[in-house]
Amino acid sequence: MGEPPPRDFPPFKRVHAFARRQIQGPLTELHDRLRERVRQKEGRAVNPTAAIVDSQSLRAAANVPPLDVRLGLREEGDGRKRHLVVDCLGLVLVVMVTMASVQDGDGAVTLLERLRMPYFSVRLVRADGGHAGRLVDGAAEKLQLALDIVKRSDDTTGFVVLRRCRRTPERAQPCR
Repeated sequence: MGEPPPRDFPPFKRVHAFARRQIQGPLTELHDRLRERVRQKEGRAVNPTAAIVDSQSLRAAANVPPLDVRLGLREEGDGRKRHLVVDCLGLVLVVMVTMASVQDGDGAVTLLERLRMPYFSVRLVRADGGHAGRLVDGAAEKLQLALDIVKRSDDTTGFVVLRRCRRTPERAQPCR
């Protein structure tokens, strides 16, 4: 085991909160405090331990120039894709906007890296089948996150809330 922290330092949580304020700014601080209050009111711990990642493609407005042109790229598609990580109550933890051509799994890699620093308490992330692939291995190896891929049936259309399963050591397969 490691050495105990020096006695002349303030408690870790206080130092961590101060560092976050310096990096993220007052608006993010306000958002975080509101989310913490909602979590407490709902009987949850202040710091989430599980999260959900998803993305949504949107068509850009006619008066908005394509993002790929401004970046000097020539990709197909004139839309955007918003990638979100939310806690189990649906409260936003991290958000990122990319070109619509970015694959869900590729966008989620960057998104989970951004999630890791401010929310080190998150250990489990649930995602849909579009996030399978290299994200599962990368989340486990690089970020120490368990990724639970929740599959939807082929005959499902439109928006449907997918059921989650509880992982046990005997159940290593993705939820169905």
